[in-house]
Amino acid sequence: MAGSVGEWQQVRRKKGARRSRGPDRHGRSEADDTVDVDSLRDRVTAAMTELRCEDFCQVWAELLAGCLAEDSERVHPPQDRAMPTPELDCVCYGLGSFSSCVASRFQLALLLLLLDKLQIPPWRCCVFDPVFSPAEGAVLQGLGLTVLTENEALYNNLLWRNWSTETLPHLSILGNSFRGIQERMLDRVLRRDYSYIAAAVGACEETVLSPPSTRFLDVFNDTALLRFPPTHLATLPPHIWANPPEPKYQHCEDLEIIQVESGGDTGVKRMG
Repeated sequence: MAGSVGEWQQVRRKKGARRSRGPDRHGRSEADDTVDVDSLRDRVTAAMTELRCEDFCQVWAELLAGCLAEDSERVHPPQDRAMPTPELDCVCYGLGSFSSCVASRFQLALLLLLLDKLQIPPWRCCVFDPVFSPAEGAVLQGLGLTVLTENEALYNNLLWRNWSTETLPHLSILGNSFRGIQERMLDRVLRRDYSYIAAAVGACEETVLSPPSTRFLDVFNDTALLRFPPTHLATLPPHIWANPPEPKYQHCEDLEIIQVESGGDTGVKRMG
C-alpha cells in the first residue's frame, strides 16, 4: 500500500544506561526471543476463537465490508462494472509484541478475522512493528502474512504516500480516531510534526466503532473507521495537493507516537 519512506530510526540507549530486564512499553521482554513458535500460534488461534464469539467483532467486520463495497461503487461507477473488480490490499502497523502482550494478540486475531471476512488473501496483508521477535516473525509468516523488515510508514507517512484526490478515496483505515489524536495533542505540534493528519482531520469521514464488550475495552480503545470521500477532499484548498513534502520529524521525541497510542492500525486499499 505504501512504498518505503526511509529507515526506521531506532531510539538508542544512552551510554552507560542499564539494560532493562522487564517488559518494554510494547509489552516485549527479553524472554520473547525464546518463545516456542507452535505454542505462540496456538495462543493466536485461541484468541481468534474467543473473538468470534463477540458480537462487536461481527458488527465491525460487516461495517467495514459494507463501507468497502460502497467505496468500490463510488470509485468504479456502473459504466465500469464490466471491468474486473480491483483486489484489496491490507497493511497493519504497530501491533506490538503479541507473544507477551495480550492486547496485541487480540488485535492480531481481529486482523486475521477481518482478512477472512473481506476475503483478502493473507499474503496481500503486510505487517510491521520494530519490536517483532524472530519467533513472532515466524508465526506471522506461518500464517501467510507478509512481514516487512523496514518501517514503511508511520500514521502520518501513510497519508503522505497516498496524498492525492485520486488515491485517498481508495484508502480505508481501521485504527486511532483522528479526532482523538487531535484532542490529545497541542494544535501547533500536530500541524508542525503531523501535518497530513492535521489536514485530514477535516476531510475524512470518521465512524466511531461501537464499543466492544467490557473485557475488550482496553484492547480496542479509541477505534474508528476512517474514509476519504471525494466530496470531503474537495473542501480542502487546492494548493494542499501540490508537491506534498516528505514528513520530517526533527522535533519529535518519539517517532512512533501515532502508531503506538492504540497498539495497531490497519489500512485497507483497493488496488487498480
